[in-house]
Amino acid sequence: MTTEEFDVIIVGSGLGGLVSAVVMAKQGYRVCVLEKNSQFGGNLQTFSRNKKIFDTGVHYLGGLDEGQNLFQYFSYLGIMSSLKLERMPTVFDEILFDGDENRYPIAQGYDRFVNELLVYFPDEGEALRKYVVDLQDICRAFPLYNLEDKQTYPQHVLDLSVKKYFDDLTTNNKLKAVLVGANFLYAGEESKTPFYVHALSVNSYILSAFRCVNGGSQISKLLIRRLKKLGGQAYKRQEVIKYHLKEGKIADVETAEGNRYTADLFISNTDPKLTLQQIGRNYFRKAYFERITALPVTVSSFSVHLVLLEKKVFYNPSNLFYHRNLESVWSASGYSITNWPAMYMLSMTEDKHNVGYADTITILSYMRFDELKEWNDTFNTVAEMGERGESYERFKQQKINQMIVEVEKKIPDLGKVIKASYASTPLSYRDYIGNFEGSLYGPLKDYNDPLRTMISPKSKIMNLYFTGQGVNMHGILGVTIGGIATCAEILGRTYLMGHIRESLSS
Repeated sequence: MTTEEFDVIIVGSGLGGLVSAVVMAKQGYRVCVLEKNSQFGGNLQTFSRNKKIFDTGVHYLGGLDEGQNLFQYFSYLGIMSSLKLERMPTVFDEILFDGDENRYPIAQGYDRFVNELLVYFPDEGEALRKYVVDLQDICRAFPLYNLEDKQTYPQHVLDLSVKKYFDDLTTNNKLKAVLVGANFLYAGEESKTPFYVHALSVNSYILSAFRCVNGGSQISKLLIRRLKKLGGQAYKRQEVIKYHLKEGKIADVETAEGNRYTADLFISNTDPKLTLQQIGRNYFRKAYFERITALPVTVSSFSVHLVLLEKKVFYNPSNLFYHRNLESVWSASGYSITNWPAMYMLSMTEDKHNVGYADTITILSYMRFDELKEWNDTFNTVAEMGERGESYERFKQQKINQMIVEVEKKIPDLGKVIKASYASTPLSYRDYIGNFEGSLYGPLKDYNDPLRTMISPKSKIMNLYFTGQGVNMHGILGVTIGGIATCAEILGRTYLMGHIRESLSS
C-alpha cells in the first residue's frame, strides 16, 4: 500500500477528466489521474479485432477548422497540431428511410447545407435558411461554446422543445424527419429533448466534420503525454472504491489496489450518480442526493462491429442514419423489442490496400439496459476479466443477425461478405466506461424542467467537482467545454477564459 500527495486528484480518464487535468496542470497544480481500466480515455478508447481498429465512441468530430471552437480548445490544450485528422466529404451524413431510395444529404457549411437539401425540398428555402440562423443563435446563448466568459442562459433557450421547434419551422414532415434524422447523436425524445441539445450537437459538424485517423484514442494519448510533460501523473488499473472524508471535505481516495491518494481538490470524471453513491448519502443534503440519483438517463446502445471480406462493399465516407419511417425518428429510443432496430447509425472505414472499398463497418442502435437484466450481476473488462455465459453470446448473435437483416435493405447481401462480427451491449458500456446503466449521454435533458436536469460542476462537498458527459453536454466538443467549465468553477471563469484567449493570441 502506498500513499501519494497531489494538489488535484481526477477520478476517471475520460475526455472531461483529461481536459481538466491538463488545464489544472497548466496552472501549476500537481495533478494525478486515476483510471480503473488498462486503457486511458473512456469513450475515446479503441479496440482491435482481426488487426482492425474500432472506435468505442468517437465516430466523427466537428468544429476543427482553424479558428473554430474545438480547434481553439484543442490548441490551448496543446494537442491540435499533433492530431491526425481526415476531413469528411462535403456531405458528411446521409439520412435514409425504409421504402425511400433517396439519401438526404447533410453538408458542411451553412450555405452548402441549405443548397444540398433544396434539391429535395425546393419549396422549403425559407425554413432551411431560418434553421441555420436559429442553430447559430442558440449556440451563441452558451458562452463557453464561443470561448466567452458570461454565465447566463436565456430561459427561452432552455425550455424550447425540439419537437415544438420543428413543428413551428415547417409543415413538411419529411423535412422535419431529415433535419432531426441524426438525433442518435443526442438520444432525442420528442416529449423531453430541448432544442438547444439538438443545436449544440449538430451545429459543430455543419461547421466542419472530421474523422480521427486510426481512431479517437489518439486524443487521450496526446492529452496524457501533455499532462506528463506538465509534471502530472496518470495511473491505470487504479479503480477508486472509496472516498475518505474529514471535517466535511474529501481527504483522500482509496483504490482497489489498496493505494491512497491525498489532495486538496478532487474532480470526479465518473457518473455523478455513482460518485454520490460511493461517497454515501449521509454526506449530502437529502434533496440534493435524491435529485441527482433519481435523474433519468439517456438510453444505452448496441454496437455491431464487422470485419469485411476484401473488395466486396464499396466504401461510403459519409455516416448513414437510417430510420424505419418518419414517425420512428421521434420515437426510436422507445422502441418495442419486436420492432428493433427502428433506426441505426452506420459508418465505414476504407481498406488502405483496396482504395474505394470498405474493410470495416460499425453499426449502432438504441438498446435499453433492461434487456440485459439476466446478466446484470456480471462484470467484464480487460483489466478485470469475467464471463457472462453462453446465453449472453446467443443474445448478442441474435441481435447482430437482426441488425444485419435491417441493414441489408440498404446494403444488399451484406451478410454474405462478413469475415467476422463482434458486438458491444449496454453492459459493455457500463463496465468499460462506467456510465450508469450504460447510458449513452448521461442525464436526460428535459425542457419541461431544464434546471432540474442540469448538474453543476461544483458539488455540495467543498472540494469535490464533477466533469464529463454527466455534467452539461456530451460529445467531444460538449465534454471538452465541460472540462473547461469545471476548471472555471475552481479557477474563476473570467480568469480562465481570459487566460485561454491570451494563450491563443500569443
